[in-house]
Amino acid sequence: MISSSLSELSAIILAAGEGTRMKSKKSKVLHKVLGKELLNHVIYAAKSAGSKKICVVVGYKGEEVKKEIGESVEYAVQEERLGTGHAVMQADSFIKEEGDVLVLYGDTPLITGDTLKSLIDTHRKENNGVTILSAIVEDPTGYGRIIRDENGNFLKNVEHKDANDEELRVNEINGGMYCFKSKLLKEALKELTNDNSQKEYYLTDTLQIILSKGHRVNALVVKDSNEILGVNSRVQLAEVTQIMKKRINIRHMEEGVTIVDPETTYIEPDVIIGKDSIINPGCVLKGRTVIGEDCIIGPNSTIDNSKIADNVTVQYSVVLESTVDSDTNIGPFAYIRPNSKIGSHVKIGDFVEVKNSTIGDNTKVSHLTYIGDADVGERVNFGCGTVVVNYDGKNKHRTTIGNDAFIGCNANLVSPVAIDEEAFIAAGSTITEDVPAKALAIARTRQINKSNWVTKRKEK
Repeated sequence: MISSSLSELSAIILAAGEGTRMKSKKSKVLHKVLGKELLNHVIYAAKSAGSKKICVVVGYKGEEVKKEIGESVEYAVQEERLGTGHAVMQADSFIKEEGDVLVLYGDTPLITGDTLKSLIDTHRKENNGVTILSAIVEDPTGYGRIIRDENGNFLKNVEHKDANDEELRVNEINGGMYCFKSKLLKEALKELTNDNSQKEYYLTDTLQIILSKGHRVNALVVKDSNEILGVNSRVQLAEVTQIMKKRINIRHMEEGVTIVDPETTYIEPDVIIGKDSIINPGCVLKGRTVIGEDCIIGPNSTIDNSKIADNVTVQYSVVLESTVDSDTNIGPFAYIRPNSKIGSHVKIGDFVEVKNSTIGDNTKVSHLTYIGDADVGERVNFGCGTVVVNYDGKNKHRTTIGNDAFIGCNANLVSPVAIDEEAFIAAGSTITEDVPAKALAIARTRQINKSNWVTKRKEK
């Protein structure tokens, strides 16, 4: 049985590289896969595996990385890039004398918490000094090889350039992720040298140091070799995005969601979708969006950081940072902007834009309408072409509309204005004053017909 002190787990994530092949002005680890930075994917996996503390080793654009990732992790700085071993040395004060420490890379977003848990469990069960995460691949070119004896025991790690012909035929590669006994890593780092052609300190050299002191070293073969893939270019960024997209879509389908065309559906990792909902082609579901049961989303809809209740339809529309209650229809071609709250049994129709507004239950906004900074009651009907005029050129103002009001076509409601319950607004009116309950408001000039005006004009 492992004592609580020995079972303490931390993680070091190496994120100091420049990533020149990305050809980017920002740090490689800040490029995103399905809405989340490469580095944040790795941090999430480490936390899911049980890491209580995480230290990120930064270098290139380090301040930018710190600002983006925030204070949920600790940081160490590698001023000069002198190899992976040198990077881990910068976190020496973070490494404790007891427990275990994961060493990971910030550009491997496909690694999962479950795989890291398996690595840790194997490490502790076998009482290894260090356990390597390895993979079996068809083409091992460029990777370090895991060399074992006839009984399958770990002998050494050999870099591709140093391998002989027999070793080059080995298909088990070093995945670059490790679980160390903290104390042994700390001791091994002190013995690292840069006595090589690159004059760098290699983390892989710690394997032989730990092995030479009589401690066990082994490698765990990952079930899915994609999990060790690193991102060094925009091409590889696209490749891992496709892999993660497929992984996420399969998970939702296995949980009872219909995804009509997974190839064209992009769902970010934190999205939650209820059973029997249907996601049509061309949808992008982002952030911490929650979609209820029996919904129909899409085709070609974007929902970002929003909560969609049960039995809602959203087609050809955009919903941003808002909530939509049950049995409501959005679209086609509607735009729900941030901080909007749409009630239940509501119709938000074609070419309707809602911004920073509350729309009460059973209200109908069927087409060609703008509602901005408004509090709308229940059972309100908006005619075609209505505009809530919320901006006076300097400040935004709010409009309130009571229950059962009727807004005629092509009306302008100039904020701030209050339309009380059951009030009627005549078509074509520009309303600048409050309208009492059950009143009819008409704000337009009286129609005048001038007889024979066209004939007289032609004579002139």
